[in-house]
Amino acid sequence: MKKLVHALILTGLVGIPLGATAAEDSPHSLSGNVGMTSDYLFRGISQTGGDPAIQGGLDYTHRSGFYLGTWGSNVGWIEDYQGYQSGNIELDLYGGFRGAFGETGVGYDVGLIGYFYPGEANGAVDADTTEVYAALTWKWFSAKYSYSISDETFGFANSDGSSYLDISASLPVGETGLTLGAHWGTFSFDNNGAQDYDDWKISLAYDMGKLSGTLSGVTLGVAYSDTDTAGGNGTAFSAPWTDANGQDLGEGTAFVWISKAL
Repeated sequence: MKKLVHALILTGLVGIPLGATAAEDSPHSLSGNVGMTSDYLFRGISQTGGDPAIQGGLDYTHRSGFYLGTWGSNVGWIEDYQGYQSGNIELDLYGGFRGAFGETGVGYDVGLIGYFYPGEANGAVDADTTEVYAALTWKWFSAKYSYSISDETFGFANSDGSSYLDISASLPVGETGLTLGAHWGTFSFDNNGAQDYDDWKISLAYDMGKLSGTLSGVTLGVAYSDTDTAGGNGTAFSAPWTDANGQDLGEGTAFVWISKAL
């Protein structure tokens, strides 16, 4: 309940008028997003130790399907669990190409993404991670495979070749503005197999534009996420899944979020 209260207190930010779009006849377009969440979870693992996060991003898209973007959030695990002397920001940079296979209704997306965590590592394993990815979409369903090409993958040494498979569904509920979501993922760590885990999530999101035109682009959501990390899969302390006291960052948790497309 404390997490829900924190997120709702922050909802005033959704009214910030940021971002721009190109003219309709231009092959170029810009879009943005800003939001907050009561607990920032990435692949089922809390990045903020159960605390709220403020997030936002900016994307450039060309009519051809080429895109570039950046996204950022505050995080807590870099200092609290990974051993960095300083660092509380995640900054993502990505680019790729998306399109569709003719009239089949099947879409694709291929690209490269870098997750960067600025700060002073103080001898800790580097958390910066670069992945290549490929995704397929069809109607309400998507499948995405990400493959790490970094020597270190999210704080694990000698882990290039680690991979994550994401299977998701997003189902609109008629014209109500509600969308049901479901997700399952599995993370496999090269040379760090004891840390492999699965995660899953169910969610419900509501398009606030259904209530008022002034809320167009605003989405309010609630979700429950869980993993089978079980405190590092029963192993000794190993960042970033658990802290020194055994707190499991992948434990089941409910959270809320609100976002604004710009």
